[in-house]
Amino acid sequence: MANMLAVIAAGDLSTQAVLAAEALRKAAAALGHTIQVEVRSSLGVRNTLPAGAAQGAQGVILVGSGDLGEERFAGLKRSAAALDAVLRDARAVLEQALATAPAQAPAETGTKKIVAITSCPTGIAHTFMAAEGIQQAAQALGHAVRVETQGSVGARDTLTEQEIREADVVLIAADTQVDLARFAGKRVFKSGTKPAINDGRALVERALAEAQPHGAALAPADGMAAAKVERTAAQRSGPYKHLMTGVSFMLPFVVTGGLLIAIAFALGGIYVFEDSQQGTLGNALFQIGAKGAFALMVPALAGYIAFSIADRPGITPGMVGGILAANLGAGFLGGIVAGFIAGYATSILNRNIRLHKNLEGLKPVLILPLLGSLVTGLAMIYVVGAPVAEALATLSAWLKGMQGSSAILLGLLIGAMMAFDMGGPVNKAAYAFSTGLIASQVYTPMAAAMAAGMVPPLGIALATKLFANRFTREEREAGNAAGILGIAFITEGAIPFAARDPLRVIPALVLGAALTGAISMGIGAELKVPHGGIFVLPIPNAVTHLAGYVVALLAGTVTTAVALRVLKRPVSSVVTA
Repeated sequence: MANMLAVIAAGDLSTQAVLAAEALRKAAAALGHTIQVEVRSSLGVRNTLPAGAAQGAQGVILVGSGDLGEERFAGLKRSAAALDAVLRDARAVLEQALATAPAQAPAETGTKKIVAITSCPTGIAHTFMAAEGIQQAAQALGHAVRVETQGSVGARDTLTEQEIREADVVLIAADTQVDLARFAGKRVFKSGTKPAINDGRALVERALAEAQPHGAALAPADGMAAAKVERTAAQRSGPYKHLMTGVSFMLPFVVTGGLLIAIAFALGGIYVFEDSQQGTLGNALFQIGAKGAFALMVPALAGYIAFSIADRPGITPGMVGGILAANLGAGFLGGIVAGFIAGYATSILNRNIRLHKNLEGLKPVLILPLLGSLVTGLAMIYVVGAPVAEALATLSAWLKGMQGSSAILLGLLIGAMMAFDMGGPVNKAAYAFSTGLIASQVYTPMAAAMAAGMVPPLGIALATKLFANRFTREEREAGNAAGILGIAFITEGAIPFAARDPLRVIPALVLGAALTGAISMGIGAELKVPHGGIFVLPIPNAVTHLAGYVVALLAGTVTTAVALRVLKRPVSSVVTA
């Protein structure tokens, strides 16, 4: 039997730190060992290790980053781990700590400077969770790191030119396309956000070992040349990532337009859009929302799909194709098609057009936008525009006419997808489908998607209150945070619980969300605003069948809580912190 020590430094993540401590204690007990865990967070230090704890201990596990008080463990075998790794599999972390050789402090010459960018389609949870994973992992490995987050409110902690110039490697952990023009000549490694969240240490190690030079080194002032740096085939990503990039840029237009239209109806009534209402504030807000923000939805979607494929030269052809799709009645489906045509056509042109070096500067600002727009525009007008418009009209008519079992079945599917991976590819696919239909005045799938997306964290929060013996004290505390995230439609609030017990938690989440989606579609609830959670419900006309919609949300939440009660085992035997 081994006697182990652990120190967890988690900054503001106090709840996750306590959960990790409990996981280590449980893993140690299961393996027949003992462990003392000290937790350091913004709330202070809990369970401080005694002064002589290092004597007689076989090793210490250093979790997270920050002040770990390592000077207390001179000569003691050390093992570093990321906080997410402990939450995911504490037993594996403990076994590795028992088996590995003493950790050595990195030599000064071995310290690397890492700069990173994280981004996800909605720019809310995964963006910042990935940033935290990279920061903790790099610091645990002894490297200097700076992370820029490109979230829904724009870039934060923006990297400076000096930081980029001095960096040994650039790590891009993003589910959307990130402009790499700043990193020409640097070693760049690209990944999604999930590897950074699940195992940041492994991602950082891969980035240091496998990063490849991006483009050619350019003079700092050569901004025009930077715009036309070509990406290699290895740096390209699949259609899903291109689509999610377009959706991420489209989303603010949908949210803004939907809110403005809802407020306009609240001020001027359901006929606020008629000519008789011209000159009123309600009519003005309707014009801004419907003919301003909503009119830019499809062009933004198409333009940034093309940007994801062909960088900046693809934006103009994509947006031109998008506005043509809107004018032809092809809607968001036409915008998707236009974006991919523009992106791939511009990329092919960029690779095959060769000019004298003195004329290369014309490619990104004249030749590629012009030729790309011609190819995309002609294709939309003469080839794909009309068939896609017919397909969208058929889909819209089918969705609007849905009643009974067919509507319930679609609601079940949307709800289950929203809860299955809580912000992952399946969730985003359902969300993108529902959001895109708003441009075609089909609002029922959006209502089902948002209500279902709120159920997982709300159901967990309710379960921690009603069935406390299924959760540790730390999990019950974390349930409060999950509830707050749930009412704001941030499904990712359920991730820590699902990560700890996926085989029991995920089915419970899917069951409740599917029920909510089915009820929402069954009653024909419509939602014109694709985000905001319960905070948009009081706005008149933002959601129809409001009472039934609330019932759907409550039914799914209660179902998830009860399912967790049935599926999860009591944890009363677990020693709490």
